[in-house]
Amino acid sequence: MVQMKEGIHPKNYPTLFVDGEHEWVGISTLKTNQKRVIDGVEYGVIGVEISAFTHPFYTGQKRLVDTAGRVEKFNRRFAKQIADKAK
Repeated sequence: MVQMKEGIHPKNYPTLFVDGEHEWVGISTLKTNQKRVIDGVEYGVIGVEISAFTHPFYTGQKRLVDTAGRVEKFNRRFAKQIADKAK
């Protein structure tokens, strides 16, 4: 096992990542107040919105993220400015 230099790396904590129904353990530099004990080890719980379990690239499922396209959003947001320029 390779030894890391002391004092230059951030402290890592055992972490349970939760993405909907999927959970996996790992390490993270984030420390949370929410805890869960698994097999006698206390893990900090971090909820993630998207992971390899749910990301469309990895699952092969395409999800509609935005109902309006980018151009339509732009036009809605700046419609007054566009109308003023046209006058």
